[in-house]
Amino acid sequence: MSKKTIDFITLGCSKNLVDSEKLMGLFEANGYHVTHDSNDPHGEIVVINTCGFIEDAKQESIDTILEFAQAKTEGRIEKLYVMGCLSERYLADLEQEIPEVDGWYGKFNYKELLNTIVTIDTINTTAPRHLTTPRHYAYIKISEGCDRHCAYCAIPIITGKHQSRPIEEILEEVRSLVAQGTKEFQIIAQELTYYGIDIDGKQHIAELIERMADIEGVEWIRLHYAYPAHFPWDLLRVMREKKNVCKYLDIALQHISDHMLTRMVRHVTKEETYELVRKIREEVPGIHLRTTLMVGFPGETDEDFQELLDFTRWARFERMGAFAYSEEDGTYSAKHYKDDVPADVKQARLDRLMRIQQHISAEIEGAKVGKVIRVIIDRTEGDWFIGRSEFCSPEVDPEVLIPMKENLTIGEFYDVKVTSAEEFDLYATTQYE
Repeated sequence: MSKKTIDFITLGCSKNLVDSEKLMGLFEANGYHVTHDSNDPHGEIVVINTCGFIEDAKQESIDTILEFAQAKTEGRIEKLYVMGCLSERYLADLEQEIPEVDGWYGKFNYKELLNTIVTIDTINTTAPRHLTTPRHYAYIKISEGCDRHCAYCAIPIITGKHQSRPIEEILEEVRSLVAQGTKEFQIIAQELTYYGIDIDGKQHIAELIERMADIEGVEWIRLHYAYPAHFPWDLLRVMREKKNVCKYLDIALQHISDHMLTRMVRHVTKEETYELVRKIREEVPGIHLRTTLMVGFPGETDEDFQELLDFTRWARFERMGAFAYSEEDGTYSAKHYKDDVPADVKQARLDRLMRIQQHISAEIEGAKVGKVIRVIIDRTEGDWFIGRSEFCSPEVDPEVLIPMKENLTIGEFYDVKVTSAEEFDLYATTQYE
């Protein structure tokens, strides 16, 4: 057993990953060796960063905790700590149900783990993040919490009100990462268009991205998790004018029928949503939109679902994910609505929606054959280099496969010509005229 080794296990979203990276950096600065998502955790200490957002994520977190509780019982690890959203939300129940855990920490007090574990007299409380991603890209979390209170969402219950990070603090983090070799930045928040409102009542996301784009060495900036209501239109100007701001926007729309949008407490209408998509595409030609849609929300009728299908065909989202509604403790919908859409109907609607999207995606990716695109190389896999274009976020979007014989370098940019396309992935070559 390796002493002074801490194995971190991160579950859930990229916002959790940033928290893990910050804590890993602090432990390294205090003399510990850290590993992340190891296939064979063998340190004396395991820290599990949990997700508590939806039922499947909660179950994964609980199963993982139980797995390592058993490892502790068998003597394969000495200490087990849990942090993150699940313990923030269900602390009292978890402490009683899983006594093998040595300490529970929430979403915001996880740095107290330092005081629990580190035994030296003077603890270093400032340290750079330990990146778990390839060095050439990193996630930048610009805020915590959310003030939107959509009917189905437990995030505000877990994380509380929106809190923007100071703009200079964010920009300094980007500069520091650039100095370490990071070229690509995924900007994340529960709701990034709200950035700055809690500071002075104004949206500052356009200013933040514009200033970030002016930092020398920043090659790509990609935006995640926008909200459709009160969209900051000046952000589109920045996306259009700044060449290193990717023509990519992740904006969860959830539904389109006014009946559903009202019941979901989304503060936007069908007409406004259509206009939003039209204006984004008009202001930023060539943009790729990623969205998330929900089926089976309480009260969803066949007519509501048909409107959603019609909207999906019209919008032709380059990237789209969808999921079936599941009731979450404490949310508005759990308190006020009956979960009245049968499970088999939810699944049938989800399958039908995704079939339409798969056809759209295949057409959009197929239209790229013969075009030259710029990609960054993430890794190798089998006989291929795996890259991404500006239209692709890590782990969730299509990838570009280039033959290993072309002798490329991970973390570098290349212009490649697309030779063929599958439903979600492209094949390309650097060897073209």
